[in-house]
Amino acid sequence: MEANYYSYSYEPWVEKYRPKTLDDIIGQTEIVDNLKAYVQSKNMPHLLFAGPPGVGKTTAFFALAHSLYGDDYKHNILDLNASDERGIEVVRGKIKDFARSAPISDVPFKLIFLDESDALTPEAQQALRRTMEMYSGNCRFILSCNWSSKIVEPIQSRCAVFRFKPLTNEEIAQMVKRIAKAEGLEIEKAATDALIDVSGGDMRKVINILQSISMMNKKITEESVYKTASAAKPKEINLIIETALNGDFKTARQMLINLMTEGGLSGEDIILQIHKNIIEHNHPNLNDEKRVQIVDRIGEYNFRMVEGANERIQLEALLAYLAMVGK
Repeated sequence: MEANYYSYSYEPWVEKYRPKTLDDIIGQTEIVDNLKAYVQSKNMPHLLFAGPPGVGKTTAFFALAHSLYGDDYKHNILDLNASDERGIEVVRGKIKDFARSAPISDVPFKLIFLDESDALTPEAQQALRRTMEMYSGNCRFILSCNWSSKIVEPIQSRCAVFRFKPLTNEEIAQMVKRIAKAEGLEIEKAATDALIDVSGGDMRKVINILQSISMMNKKITEESVYKTASAAKPKEINLIIETALNGDFKTARQMLINLMTEGGLSGEDIILQIHKNIIEHNHPNLNDEKRVQIVDRIGEYNFRMVEGANERIQLEALLAYLAMVGK
């Protein structure tokens, strides 16, 4: 069945290809099945959506709202972003004002979506807890967060918690194929693999990269994906690591400098790719003990970068450490 999408000419593709109904959502099968059951019974508890960015939390909310209320769903939902409105006043103000009125549909409750709710202050979360209790008769709250541990326990205990997983390679490839067909794009197999590699299971990132490249060229190549994503090709990172592990620090250092200057990559982007390579690739001269030591050192250098240390010096220090470990 062909998916239904919101389709305005000048929308970002993230919105253009956002699934409109629960049936259109790719991945998160168990969660979608539960949401369909709520729609069927027209009854549900408060919900907590937890998971990394770009895996469908906001999409699931809007698809649920559309399935419950139909095309007129906007009159029955309140969509807030807690990272913009962090204080206790938004809980006492906007949410209470919306919660006081009755729903405009045959569904006996309205929906309040609080995105990035882990950004709410503890005081605001306590106020939200009381508001949830007071208006549970005609409102259901759906909280979305990256880290459920940042949500206070009294709120978690009042919600059914759904944990969203990063999307699989097959699910991302399915969406890439769907967009390519709709937009008339020619996508190389290597480019699809590159999109999967840079995404980390984040569908939003994949769609944004595709739209950015398509503005210049309808042919999507591996080269254009890595360039647009500001990421190095895995084989380039692997070659730098292998060169350092073989004791040739000088050559590995020059390769790193070329990658940073010609590719315009940040130190943090590179160190994350080095971490991924060390974890996933089988380097012949690395046993488990050495791998653990390297990952520990990567964490130290990454922390220094975040704290403001010079990126190039920290990466060169990491290469020097790899050269010592390799010997």
